[in-house]
Amino acid sequence: MKINPVYKMETKVSSRSFRLALTLVFFNAILALVTLLNMYSVVERVKLTADIQYSSFTNLYTFVAVVEFVMLMFIMPALTSGSISGERERQTLDLLLTTTMKPREIIVGKLSSSFATMFLLIVSSFPLLAVSFVYGGVMIYDVFLLLLCYLAVALLCGSMGIFFSSLFQRSTIATVVSYGVLILIAAGTYAVNVFMLSMAKMNMDSALVSSFQGVADQASSGPSLYLLLLNPVATFYVMISTQTGDNKVVTSLNNWFGPHPGNFIMENWVLLSIIIQLILAALFLAAAIIVIHPSRGKRMRNKK
Repeated sequence: MKINPVYKMETKVSSRSFRLALTLVFFNAILALVTLLNMYSVVERVKLTADIQYSSFTNLYTFVAVVEFVMLMFIMPALTSGSISGERERQTLDLLLTTTMKPREIIVGKLSSSFATMFLLIVSSFPLLAVSFVYGGVMIYDVFLLLLCYLAVALLCGSMGIFFSSLFQRSTIATVVSYGVLILIAAGTYAVNVFMLSMAKMNMDSALVSSFQGVADQASSGPSLYLLLLNPVATFYVMISTQTGDNKVVTSLNNWFGPHPGNFIMENWVLLSIIIQLILAALFLAAAIIVIHPSRGKRMRNKK
């Protein structure tokens, strides 16, 4: 089987560097500290009350999963946002493009090497998540869905970093823009729904005053709720809420933005959102390939 040369080189360099070992230690040290502190609080509560609350171990799983998700979401752009722009800064990108490798192979190789590092972080943290398995409450399907959510957000953030690294000349600018767009997706879709919900409440209040009705439908954010399908944070929230006892996705979302009718999208929110995130990741990768393609550089020089 032919191995991507860029992936092979990047993996070999990263596996021999002290940075990878330090990242693994730092990443798992934070998760281990969170796990041990939570376990310590559970034990101290048992000593004081002589009452074992098994829900605390489910909360342990949730807390560790949330911390890991946030760390993954912010580590992945840092790994990929300097991949192509770093080659430009070292003046080696043109050399790569003159080889027999296609731009697609360069982009995929860069992303694959960063994704391999991220996958190693995810796998290395599973023993800490497995602490809650001893006491039950977490199924194999839950772990599989959690892993799928991790991989989807890693691919989305990584492809986003690759695209902006291809678009900008400097790694610093690419990193800042990658985090800015990620925050815009996460916070922007939430802000739109909050705004639409506040507008709906204002309209409902004015309707009550004008018609003197005592009962009215509860306000909701309306169709703008489906923008949250782009939001990995919202998807992770729905998944964790479902795994910890809220079996209806509709209930989890309605707690935020008011009542919405149940339909196919609402009932399959997590899987549909993951699919949409993977499609976005593919679009970012395709755009990155177009940006670094030599023919694009020739067209830009001809225009000048």
